[in-house]
Amino acid sequence: MTNVAITGAARGIGYELARQHLAQGDRVFALVRNPGSAEALNRLAAGSGGLLTVHAMDVGDDASVRAGAASTGDGPIDVLYNVAGVTGVVAPELDGADWAVFDDVINIMLKGPLRVLHGFLPRLAPGAKVINISSQLAASTWPYGGFYAYVAAKAGLNRMMRSVAIDLRDRGIVVGNLHPGYVQTDMGGPEADITPEESAAGIRKMAAEWTLERSGDFYKWNGEPHAW
Repeated sequence: MTNVAITGAARGIGYELARQHLAQGDRVFALVRNPGSAEALNRLAAGSGGLLTVHAMDVGDDASVRAGAASTGDGPIDVLYNVAGVTGVVAPELDGADWAVFDDVINIMLKGPLRVLHGFLPRLAPGAKVINISSQLAASTWPYGGFYAYVAAKAGLNRMMRSVAIDLRDRGIVVGNLHPGYVQTDMGGPEADITPEESAAGIRKMAAEWTLERSGDFYKWNGEPHAW
């Protein structure tokens, strides 16, 4: 049985990762900011026979991350998915920015995954995987403007996690950065290219196959390397 921890598990890709890992018999720790409002996830947990449990964790808050990680016990974590995120400002930011929103995006999507890693690191043994959900918008090859806070956070995440991968290599811990595809979620919208089910299936396959030799690299959900 694989022990899996997933942030942002209340909906979208995070929820689908939780559902699919549960379906294959894994032990799932589903981490969400507000467990009381995660209705679908709570129903999934209720029918899981204890294989899936829901835990409070706000990745933007140090104390919440520490408490959330502690609430999952002290056993090993085989796969840690950093999924939780926000879109932030989508209006034009060239002539001005809402700095409180900008800072919130950086706090949640850049600092957040590192906080979560800190919380679970003592429980990551050789062979463990840390899979960070990034975005094609993180790449210098992305041919569009806008989304300043979002692209800054995701580009920073990729480069930061490459450094983390280097520092964890001697411990045998694998770190991966993944573009999940253009997915039909609250962020992607109904006209996006693929479903959460398709994205999560690709992410799980990538996580299972990721090797230490590729630790710190950036890939697409379908297994293709992503230029960045």
